[in-house]
Amino acid sequence: MNCWKYNSCGREKGGDKSVELGVCPAAEMDAGEACWLIAGTFCAGKVRGTFAEKKRSCMACDFYQSLSPEHRGRMHTVFESMD
Repeated sequence: MNCWKYNSCGREKGGDKSVELGVCPAAEMDAGEACWLIAGTFCAGKVRGTFAEKKRSCMACDFYQSLSPEHRGRMHTVFESMD
């Protein structure tokens, strides 16, 4: 499941808040299962920064915690290789 669906944020491409607030960088990159790795995501009402800046809030997020450690590791590997 993608983070925007889990959180019902409406910031996915064509989402009900995408015109008002813009499309989330995670949605732009089709990274809905790895939003915590994407800079500039919009979570809990505010824009988050780099992974280092948002790590603590992401690790406390219900969506992040719903993913298995194995899945998070796979996503980290996939998006790390895109640098």
